[in-house]
Amino acid sequence: MILSLPVFSGGCADRTDSGTPVVFEEETESEKEQITIGFSQLGAESDWRSANTDSMLSSFTDEYGYSLIYENGQQKQSYQITELRSFIQQEVDYILLAPVTESGWDGVLEEAAEAEIPVILVDRRVDADKSLYSCWLGSDFELESRKLCEWVDAYTRARGMEPSDLNIIHIQGTMGSTAQMGRSRGLANAVREKGWNILGQMSGDFTETKGREVMTAYLKRFDNINVVYCENDNEAIGAIQAIESAGRTAGPDIDKGDILVVSFDGVTEDILSVAASGKIAAIAECNPQHGPKVRALIEALEAGESVEKFNYVDERIFSALPEVTEVTVDGVVYPIERIE
Repeated sequence: MILSLPVFSGGCADRTDSGTPVVFEEETESEKEQITIGFSQLGAESDWRSANTDSMLSSFTDEYGYSLIYENGQQKQSYQITELRSFIQQEVDYILLAPVTESGWDGVLEEAAEAEIPVILVDRRVDADKSLYSCWLGSDFELESRKLCEWVDAYTRARGMEPSDLNIIHIQGTMGSTAQMGRSRGLANAVREKGWNILGQMSGDFTETKGREVMTAYLKRFDNINVVYCENDNEAIGAIQAIESAGRTAGPDIDKGDILVVSFDGVTEDILSVAASGKIAAIAECNPQHGPKVRALIEALEAGESVEKFNYVDERIFSALPEVTEVTVDGVVYPIERIE
């Protein structure tokens, strides 16, 4: 798809008010062939988000034949809607949207459809009519949760604990986001099926600061917390800070008084080193490397090929602890990747 711009030959000119000729230069062949992308990223709230943005920015460059217009929505849907309308006015070839929440997108997506601009959703989904976007690429957030909950069950049983012994604090992500809903749903189902106890749940908004605030409040209310389920690594770091400030230990010896912290993402070496120490007992990976896969989807659409509506990235589960080597979900075995 080619971005349509007026082309003027080198011999044609207009004039300014002063009479000075203004010469318009022709577009180069590379400029005429570029595909223009408008990308609205929801924000920069976490290490995962930063890694995801880097993957997208590095995948849509001149080298690959793209002109990218990037906007940071600062975790505000109103900003993102404004950004999408700006992309439509600029007549981009494709819109990439990582939505802050699932609801409230129908109007602007209808505007993009009327302008015949394909929209590809990245990371999170929307609850609008599926005909209003071409496809989605991201993680199976509920599967991530189910794998992590199976790990918690297997690990605590290996340490001689009964399911009824688990007293869990649940630090949720940004409420209404696809990641939050999938990871919360997975835990809620595990709690019901396995007989665990939820002492409290509150949003940490996927940030370290809020994770620390939420955990500090719960440590003052409960003295029997032994598991903290954080919906991303940034929240987990905040929770660990609160645990240590309260004189408790975040660690693997849950049967000896430690608080077992588990989380999602696993995108930085610093986080993996925290997991290697046992302060984060297990991490369900959330793969942020979406850029090359989104580019492949666009290339398929450009070639007139049909693509799957929903496209998933591959993900692992990490732990430094030897007690659990694999988990099984729906008959599929997922090996645990050991961190050292």
